[in-house]
Amino acid sequence: MTHLRKLMLEELQRRNYSQTTVTGYIKTVADFAKYFQRPPDQLGPDEIRQYQLYLLKDRKQGVRTVGNHTAALRFFFCKTLKRNYPIEEVPYPRASRKLPIILTQEEAIRLIDSASNLFHRAMLMTLYSTGMRRAELCHLQVTDIDSVRMVIHIRHGKRNRDRDVPLSPKLLETLREYWRWMHPKTYLFPGTEHNWRTDKPITPKVLWEACREAAQRAGITKAVRPHLLRHSFATHLVEAGADLPTVQLLLGHSDLKATSIYLHLSERHLKAAGTPIDKAQFSAPTQVKRSRKLHKR
Repeated sequence: MTHLRKLMLEELQRRNYSQTTVTGYIKTVADFAKYFQRPPDQLGPDEIRQYQLYLLKDRKQGVRTVGNHTAALRFFFCKTLKRNYPIEEVPYPRASRKLPIILTQEEAIRLIDSASNLFHRAMLMTLYSTGMRRAELCHLQVTDIDSVRMVIHIRHGKRNRDRDVPLSPKLLETLREYWRWMHPKTYLFPGTEHNWRTDKPITPKVLWEACREAAQRAGITKAVRPHLLRHSFATHLVEAGADLPTVQLLLGHSDLKATSIYLHLSERHLKAAGTPIDKAQFSAPTQVKRSRKLHKR
């Protein structure tokens, strides 16, 4: 391990960043240095801005992804190297606010039923039943499933927050059948090493492939990714009548503003809101003149 990597790792650990964030930040700085073929401490704001353009235009990375890279580089230079660059020198790319795509309940059921095996089915059903993030699912442990209290304990979520989510009896039935077949030890969904099952977490790629394969088999044309099931979980809860603070707790959001987006996706709330003309009294459209010709004065 290089001296710079050790310094950055210590700064991240001192602030108690999650392991997912630590891994991502370290990799971002390594990729940044590799792109310029120079040690990262010999680079600066000009190179960061150039790298942002490379990610956006050449790599076709999303704005949020580039924002995450920018956060990692700012941490390295401002916190590790103590170079406090103003935000104007290294700006975050502005993200347009788009509503996420969601699955209908029928599509979510069809997706789960189309899983290629019990391993994939258990993962997809867990995602849709709990709304957990993909990293949270990858690190889910057997002991996190509490069938006595009927909850699933999610450890080290975003910003290292733990939370409990309800354990559906239907999910429990599937997980028990899965456990009898797989016999996982520590991690509920163990990964592989050299094509052999091992007691370590699966990689996010395994989860992405499970979503992609099931979507193809189900004939779903939407781009189905693990986070799509999280969005669908939250939206379907709101449509079923759950209040936003409850959904916020289940998702592990620190700000209710992030949860409020699901009001915009809920058909029930959109229909209930109506429009200003719903109660207005207009003349019958059958009485309106059809001609578009202008009358001369």
